[in-house]
Amino acid sequence: MTLTELTIKELWHRKSQLISGLLAITLGIGVIVGIRSISVVSEKAVAVNLDNLGANILVLPQAASVDNYYAADIDAPTFSESYVEKIVTSTLPGVDNMSPKLTRRVKIGNENIVLTGILPKSEIASKPIWQSGGLLGNKVNPSCAPKAGAEKTKNIDPKLQRKGIETLASNDCFLGSAVAQKFKLKENGKLTIQGKEFNVVKVLPETGTVDDDRVFANLHEVQALLGTGEQISAIEIMGCCSAISEGLLSKLRNILPDTRITTIGQIVSTQIETNRMMNKISLVFLIIILFVGSISIGNYIWANVNERRKEIGILRMIGYHKKQVYYILILKALIIGIVGGVLGYVLGTLAAIWLGPLFIGIEVSPIYSLLFLSIAISIIISIIGSVIPAYMAGKIEPFSNMQED
Repeated sequence: MTLTELTIKELWHRKSQLISGLLAITLGIGVIVGIRSISVVSEKAVAVNLDNLGANILVLPQAASVDNYYAADIDAPTFSESYVEKIVTSTLPGVDNMSPKLTRRVKIGNENIVLTGILPKSEIASKPIWQSGGLLGNKVNPSCAPKAGAEKTKNIDPKLQRKGIETLASNDCFLGSAVAQKFKLKENGKLTIQGKEFNVVKVLPETGTVDDDRVFANLHEVQALLGTGEQISAIEIMGCCSAISEGLLSKLRNILPDTRITTIGQIVSTQIETNRMMNKISLVFLIIILFVGSISIGNYIWANVNERRKEIGILRMIGYHKKQVYYILILKALIIGIVGGVLGYVLGTLAAIWLGPLFIGIEVSPIYSLLFLSIAISIIISIIGSVIPAYMAGKIEPFSNMQED
């Protein structure tokens, strides 16, 4: 009989010990898989919610400041609209949506208002709060989603799945809530700007931002109306938060060296810190389970060694080397690790599929790549837990344990 056959027969003979050892590994791996399966989907759900905060990067002319952007000074610097094409053709990863705009103060009657030219398809996608007011949005990938290769989730914000508006007619406009109140205008009303009459197709919901005090019209119509040519004041970008932390801004500056590129700090910091927190939580649970699992397997192997001291002594007496004793115990831990990893993956996946919708309201799908990770972690836990008991078993003297109690 080979050592492998001996180990398998011994495992099967002591079914209660086998079950207790497998239970410790299975539960530990099940917790890891369940947490990871839910956290992957949760990260995507959080990414969608963070996208609702809107654009997080500003591209401005070199001579401009953020104050110029918000104040819409009449003489504020501009740059060529072709800069948008430069970013697009660079295929730079992490840029999910770009919204170019031209902003100027104009006079309507006795009132000064801010006129902003936009490309609606891009602008609405970067302003999900507009979508909540009934505007259609362009489909945008979650900008803080996990790395490529992660399983797809069904937890998609329906606001980001609506058909996009391609353009505004040359005589159409959106009104911010404050402008609408100031001029007592409603949807389908008329507003004359610089001698041109615009139809009010939408009064935007109140946002508590500078958008409330603006009139939005088609970018190219505003360029023609103001006589600026193909110039824009800024490009708002929805950037991937992980890409921002990995140097997206410096890459953008390499493409557009004569511009000022900055982040909208509060949004970016919220996105990055949320993702970091979720990753740290997963890591903490992994460390805890590695520690507890290793101790559980160690206790199991050590108890098994104590029960089999006489058997180990007999094996040593008939010529078995210490290495062969190590082999038997490590092989036992390896078998338990592989079986426990598979069972833990199945248990954790089923628990995540059941508990995800029940407690968190998100639909979880199996992540098959976690099967290999589960087996690897389970084997590591089993081997670590069995090293010390195996070493102690190898030190058992052949004759010292053969006396009758």
